[in-house]
Amino acid sequence: MSVIVFRRIAICSALVVFLSACAGGATSDSTTPSGTTVPPAVGGTIKWADCPITDDDGLKCSRLKVPYDYAEPSKGSFSLKLVKRPATFRTKRIGSLLVNPGGPGFGGTTIAKNANGYLSSDLTDVFDVIGWDPRGTGDSTPAIDCIDNYDMYFATDPTPETDAQREALVNSTKDFSAACEKESGEILPYVSTNSTARDIDTIRAALGEDKITYFGFSYGSELGATWATMFPTTVRAAVLDGATDPTSSYMEGGLQQAKGFEDELTKYLADCSADKLCAFHNGGKAEEAFDALMTSLDRKPLLVSKKRTVVNLSVALTGVTNAMYSSSLWQSLGTALNNAQSGDGSGLLQLYDDYYQRDFDGTWGNELEAFNAILCLDDPGPDTIEETDSWTPKFQAVAPRLWTSFTNGYGCVFWPAKPDPRIRITGIGAGPLVVVGTTGDAATPLASSRKMATELEDGRLIVVDADRHTGYGHNDCVVSAVDNYLITTEVDFSEKAC
Repeated sequence: MSVIVFRRIAICSALVVFLSACAGGATSDSTTPSGTTVPPAVGGTIKWADCPITDDDGLKCSRLKVPYDYAEPSKGSFSLKLVKRPATFRTKRIGSLLVNPGGPGFGGTTIAKNANGYLSSDLTDVFDVIGWDPRGTGDSTPAIDCIDNYDMYFATDPTPETDAQREALVNSTKDFSAACEKESGEILPYVSTNSTARDIDTIRAALGEDKITYFGFSYGSELGATWATMFPTTVRAAVLDGATDPTSSYMEGGLQQAKGFEDELTKYLADCSADKLCAFHNGGKAEEAFDALMTSLDRKPLLVSKKRTVVNLSVALTGVTNAMYSSSLWQSLGTALNNAQSGDGSGLLQLYDDYYQRDFDGTWGNELEAFNAILCLDDPGPDTIEETDSWTPKFQAVAPRLWTSFTNGYGCVFWPAKPDPRIRITGIGAGPLVVVGTTGDAATPLASSRKMATELEDGRLIVVDADRHTGYGHNDCVVSAVDNYLITTEVDFSEKAC
């Protein structure tokens, strides 16, 4: 399988959340079984209790049942994990702020648990910050969990030269899909973005609020835009930070992101060549040295540990892609590349492990499995290996160094669950929605976020000048603009530069 491109946000502090960016938004002329908008949920209560592990913020935890299938509730139900960080000043409380860090496939309780690291005090003072692990993810149950070791599926040779190598690449994808069907087949049809958007409204109703405020990062912006389109009358305010193009197909979105990552890598290598302090400076020829190193790793991978995958081209480019999410990682990348030149691949392997959420104890998270399940429902893309491969020249054209990270991906070709294409995003009737785009965002390029703002009936765009994924927290300008809108619901710009 090809590298799965995760997005991640780094805002306000060193706290980091990985988020996917493997494809653009799914588009469909269909809406939902009930039409573009869906009647809002009514009634219900959430019983909050102290979380098992509490801190000074007085975190509260709860669970909420939602049906696998809203059209046929008898099929079964998910138990969603929710965490609330109560507003600091209860007398000034505005309401609930639902937060989602993206993915798809990542739990959303992290932002609520660490709200002071992600959000300004102006927001935490007046909002109950509520995060939840979407259906099939995190500590919500049941959760998608297919495999125990990513190496055998995502460290495969991305440039097969023989029929046997080619067959191994295809078989790794088949085996991954088969493992997911075996371990989580019951819930695979029910984890689409459309379904999670309905869960947002169920949470709103259970909170007893007619309208709710939302802050979504990366894929969380796509989820939020879907929810706002389906339930416009329940939207108080919504910020969509780091949005993909909602009109692009699976492969078109992949091309946009391949170009975004390639552009950031080109910028990094140019900076390294110009900076004698860069560990990978190579006498001002970092570009040539990088190309030579990747060729060498493709031909002769580096062994770091007999218990782990070798550092081949796939592993190396995964680590490189990881570092393109934020310029704050460029120094670490330079050291890793320099060490690899000397035969030590441990730095690149560490970046690869960080990318795929491998813990220090050697365990892997299950975010990737949920990511693939949601992606294949929302927009599976080509349904044959041949059609998928036909896009390779286009990826080579826009990403001559990173193209192998975006091709040979057959994860949805063999997927067992039928698609549930995400609705066409419009935001009609939801009022002004603020979109944040960043000039140097590899995972969700500025052009994609700009397209999201354009597609919304009343989209307002904030452009942040930075080399990072998502913009909130980068400077006072964007923080002030976002906070003011979320608190007052007023916005006095159509586009704002920060």
